[in-house]
Amino acid sequence: MSNDTDLLLRRILTDVLGLKPGQAESFEAGTGLFGHLPELDSMAVAGLLTEMEDRLDIVIDDDEIEGEMLETYGGLLTFAEGKRAKA
Repeated sequence: MSNDTDLLLRRILTDVLGLKPGQAESFEAGTGLFGHLPELDSMAVAGLLTEMEDRLDIVIDDDEIEGEMLETYGGLLTFAEGKRAKA
């Protein structure tokens, strides 16, 4: 399941942020996202979270959204995996 979530999350980031093909494949747990990727600004966050909900079949409550989860790829993946485990 986690490999599935990892793959889907990389596709979501690529699609929503319009990343170069293969760019998300190189992301590691410590790869910076918010504040590091110019494509991921405050406007893009809403689209990213909506796509995550749709494609990962999860619900993200407003009070769950923290800056930390968007700081690194690993943080976002951990969050997504946790949500899918509870779904």
